[in-house]
Amino acid sequence: MRNIYYFSKKEFLESWRTSKLFILIVIFLILGIMNPLIAIITPDIIQMSFGDTLPIDIPEPTSLDSWGQFYSNMTQMGLIVIALLFSGTISGEVSKGTLVNLVTKGLKRSAVVISKSIHLILQWTFSMFLAFFVTWGYTLYYFTDDHSPHIFLAVLPLWIFGILLVTTIILTSTISRNSYEGLLLTGGFVVLLFVVNIFDRFERYNPITLIAENMNFLQGASSLGNYMPAMLMSLFLSLLFICLSIVILNKKKL
Repeated sequence: MRNIYYFSKKEFLESWRTSKLFILIVIFLILGIMNPLIAIITPDIIQMSFGDTLPIDIPEPTSLDSWGQFYSNMTQMGLIVIALLFSGTISGEVSKGTLVNLVTKGLKRSAVVISKSIHLILQWTFSMFLAFFVTWGYTLYYFTDDHSPHIFLAVLPLWIFGILLVTTIILTSTISRNSYEGLLLTGGFVVLLFVVNIFDRFERYNPITLIAENMNFLQGASSLGNYMPAMLMSLFLSLLFICLSIVILNKKKL
């Protein structure tokens, strides 16, 4: 436990010194502010673009539009930023040789993987909920409707999928020689999930569904219980990836 504590402390200090934490705060804060603002100005932009030639009336924006922007930005930008920043989290340590002295002084390699997993999960949790609460605050200010009754139930699947993604980053970074290979492997895993989702028999177990139905969860149109297999599969894969990372790093030449 001491190894995990001190290495986790080192990870957080390094994240601050390399400005990765600052970058996450800025990007996710901007995303949180942008979500309701984009929902508000989108009808005006469409009206200005098409003018009187637009054949239909544009409905007034609601809280659903704001939350729709949130989930769109989290999946299309937020998760990608996490992958870009941390794709070399272990391969970088190995290539620079920074682990050699620590391991020879008694640091267990398993502590490296566990500490980095804790670090990335906490970074993802903090960043996502920063954007979430900022979006929630601005949405409450600009929209007074009750179209979005289940905001916490809707965000839970996204958070779980994010945990799966960061543990995938840990595994691919352990396997790869550099951050580019790790990023490619992580992208390949996500593409594989999309391919598997083509087959209906695997859909309820596929983690990718956790970022595809958030708006239905938000409105209560889909039951979260129906996606429990996908959530359990995501958590199982996360634990599996951490264990595999430990096994691979234990056998890897530093």
